[in-house]
Amino acid sequence: MKCVAIKDIKQFEVTEISEPTSTNGSVVVDVKKAGICGSDIHYWDMGQPKGLVMGHEFSGTVIDPGNNENLKIGDRITALPISPCGKCPACTTGNPQYCRETWTYATGLSLTNPGGYAPKLAVRSDMVMKLPDEVSDEEGAMVEPTAVGLHAIHLADIKVGDKVLVIGGGIIGLVSAMFAKKEGASYVAVSETNAARGQKAVDLGVADEWFDATDENFMQKIMEKTEIGFDIVVECCGNAPAVSSAITSSKPGGTVILVGVSMAPVTIPTVAAVMSELTIIGAIAYTKEEFKTCIDLIANKQIDVMKFVSKIVTLEEVQASFEELTSGTSDSIKILIDTHK
Repeated sequence: MKCVAIKDIKQFEVTEISEPTSTNGSVVVDVKKAGICGSDIHYWDMGQPKGLVMGHEFSGTVIDPGNNENLKIGDRITALPISPCGKCPACTTGNPQYCRETWTYATGLSLTNPGGYAPKLAVRSDMVMKLPDEVSDEEGAMVEPTAVGLHAIHLADIKVGDKVLVIGGGIIGLVSAMFAKKEGASYVAVSETNAARGQKAVDLGVADEWFDATDENFMQKIMEKTEIGFDIVVECCGNAPAVSSAITSSKPGGTVILVGVSMAPVTIPTVAAVMSELTIIGAIAYTKEEFKTCIDLIANKQIDVMKFVSKIVTLEEVQASFEELTSGTSDSIKILIDTHK
């Protein structure tokens, strides 16, 4: 079957792979929609691993239910793409996101388990969740990134009236901003280097204001708005300037949530964190319960994730979509793939 795989640095190829079959009880899925994630861009940037078929955000219908007795052919589903061991302390306490095996065989993030950049995939049966009729295929593909934002905001422990800064106006940043407002933040700002994305955060109603991260007067403007800095800063970029900005934008005693991922070490001003006695918390993925919560929130129309979807493209358009998302000028937030077009 046709798929999109990494060929080289910032280069995909449309190629062929074998259709998946159920192994070890896995569920075979006809992919309806798949999302392009910021972590996918990291792999594309590096051009590694070659041959990787990404796509860990997806929705679809069951072709083969494997050993999942609660599924039948034709059921509409999404799934956690992770591969936790199920036995370690992280797994037994309900936190599979930091199990040491979680990402080893993750769907769309490992060579052994191709993801949604193809018309069909196989996923662990215990990670599959049914989608109610009230959730569209497009919304189903948005559950995974939405759960990432929910997890970050849960860790932030926002109090009513808190002032929150989100660094990075991609999908995780905007979902985090959305949940910050739902948790009672009185003021939510987004910091961006891309003016189009910054303004879109305000236009979509998830941010009250946006700040140009490249503005030489950035810190002055931040302090004018907050007096002493933000109560909570959610960093969704992962590069050194963004993490440094998160630390220096926080109030004394504030909290920084690190959601962005860097594939290389970053240099940060630890003295600022020490002098302000900041709480710095790493955030990775989500719990299974948070994933289910996002399905329920979407089904009950308590959140609108479709406002973040900028376009739906074909497999042949994936290369151009990655180039657009990294252009620094596009206001696109989330691009979905229709693998059957």
